[in-house]
Amino acid sequence: MVRNGRTAAGTQRWLCKSCRATATHRIDNDAKLLKTFLGWLFSSRTQDETRWSARTFRRKCAKLWEVWPIPQQTGEVHRAVFVDGLHIAKGVHVLIASTEEHVIGWYLARSENSRAWAALMSPIPPPDGVVTDGGSGFGKARKKVWPETRVQRCVFHAFSQVKKQTTTRPKLQAGVELYGLAKELLHAKTPSAATAWLQASNDWCERWEDFLAERTPNEETGKRDWTHERLVTARNGLNALIRRGRLFTFLDPELTAEGPVPSTNNRHEGGVNAPLRDMLRLHRGMSTLRRVKAVFWWCCMHSDNPLPAAEILAAMPTDEDIAALCRRIVYEPQKRDGPVEWGDGLVWAELHHSTPWRIDWD
Repeated sequence: MVRNGRTAAGTQRWLCKSCRATATHRIDNDAKLLKTFLGWLFSSRTQDETRWSARTFRRKCAKLWEVWPIPQQTGEVHRAVFVDGLHIAKGVHVLIASTEEHVIGWYLARSENSRAWAALMSPIPPPDGVVTDGGSGFGKARKKVWPETRVQRCVFHAFSQVKKQTTTRPKLQAGVELYGLAKELLHAKTPSAATAWLQASNDWCERWEDFLAERTPNEETGKRDWTHERLVTARNGLNALIRRGRLFTFLDPELTAEGPVPSTNNRHEGGVNAPLRDMLRLHRGMSTLRRVKAVFWWCCMHSDNPLPAAEILAAMPTDEDIAALCRRIVYEPQKRDGPVEWGDGLVWAELHHSTPWRIDWD
């Protein structure tokens, strides 16, 4: 094409000599703008410290806050996956799945229930093992979506649950011994140490069985409550993990044949949750929706081989796309064919039911 004058607005017009078609060309700087935006979001810089003033920066980046970065699944099967939920605000949680190298999935939900966990896990191929902190609803979702995946309960979270009940300075001898037993759990890294710990736990339960069985009448309810309720709660929590075989999954020879399996969620806590909390703290003052999208942007750019900036803006849905999808699902359910897009969980039967009971969705 060759130059062919200018438009009334002063824009250069171009002419194709073969077909005589004319057009104008506009330089798209959105990809460069996205890099500047993410550079600010992932750093401790203020908006005044960017290349523009704070007001100009907010005006230029307003359209980027409308984008929803969603996971791009590669189909790769991982040996071990960490899962955890990040609390954003009341009724707003982001569930995240990661490996030791990068983030592989994220999902926005109202709470950590089984439906939300299943939505996070469904697109991800079942791994050999999964490390969890024992969040509510995960067990039910795992049985449904990843039935063959072995579960390793984070031993540090198991220790923390005992410490929560006994405190670091227990007054009763039973609490002193139980707290010491929980601390030894953190150092049981070999099969022989695990066997010794299990034996010590069984000995403690037998030694204090009668003591923990004591009950005290409750004048308000008329029932007999556990006299040492906090110790009973700690004991029952450990025994439940022992019965399910989730404390020492990382020592299973079949699982470790191809390499070691982590026993804690520390890699996820330090490599994912900590940077996300720092980002939200450094840029405090954002609305709840923008905090969610900030977490989504971080997860997207720390996933395996994230798309280039220009492709992200072209491929990812916006607020308008999501609203149009929801309207189509709600008002045109009979025309919907194929899988639901973008992780939407709306179901026509849940919006139109004749029973008086409430049905929620994620």
